[in-house]
Amino acid sequence: MNIDITPFVAAFLVLGVVTLLLAAYRWKVTETEEDVVRLAPGEEREIPRQVALATRVSGIDRLGKTLTVVTLVLGIGISCAYLYKAWLDPAPTNNFYRNNTVAPR
Repeated sequence: MNIDITPFVAAFLVLGVVTLLLAAYRWKVTETEEDVVRLAPGEEREIPRQVALATRVSGIDRLGKTLTVVTLVLGIGISCAYLYKAWLDPAPTNNFYRNNTVAPR
């Protein structure tokens, strides 16, 4: 049985890169944000901005968690497929070192 896992590995790499880019984007969005909620008199104009940013970060976090879980499940699936393939064919015929060794005389 020949299982080609190359497209799945490519999808895994793409998902990993997208997850890392999303994490960098989240860091960039929240880079200048303070951890203080503005509720004092005279700071009312900051509240809508903070609510909008909190909503935006919440959506980014939800997407990041989803991408992380999908990437993890795909990685585990690729690992299982690779191990299954190795289990079915324990002596591969395309082994460079096995095919290019000099027989002892």
